[in-house]
This record gives sequence, C-alpha cells and structure tokens, in this order.
Amino acid sequence: MTDIPDELVELERSCEAERAKLAGLCGEQYDAQWRAWRGAAEAFQTALSAYAVREGGSRYELEQAVKQAVRHTQEDPAP
Repeated sequence: MTDIPDELVELERSCEAERAKLAGLCGEQYDAQWRAWRGAAEAFQTALSAYAVREGGSRYELEQAVKQAVRHTQEDPAP
C-alpha cells in the first residue's frame, strides 16, 4: 500500500501519544489515561475501517502500513 492518508497517520500518532502517557501512572490517574488511550484507539480504528471500506482495500494491510509509517517517523514514545 503506497498511499497512506495523513488523517490515519495523525490518528495513530495521537493513539501512541496517549499510550505513552500511561507510563508510571496508577490508580485513578491510570484509569483516566487508559480511557483517553482507548478513545484515541477507537477513533483510529473507526477511521481505518471506514477508509478500507470506502477504498475497497484490506483493512489489515492498511493498518499495518499506517503503524509502520508512524513507527518509522518517530521513536516509541513509551519507555
């Protein structure tokens, strides 16, 4: 897959940033941040599914391409 929508890349970056914020948290702070991460992940997955349906491509291949693009443009934000 060569054409990765910027919207999907940004949503995945947002998801990864929210995941990274979980490090070191516990209790209510962890729970609140987990919900923020879950919301970001749901937004990414919803947009991913809609794009794959609209374009008629493989959802799995698109997801892998987006994740690879994000990982290659930044280091893992989680320790």
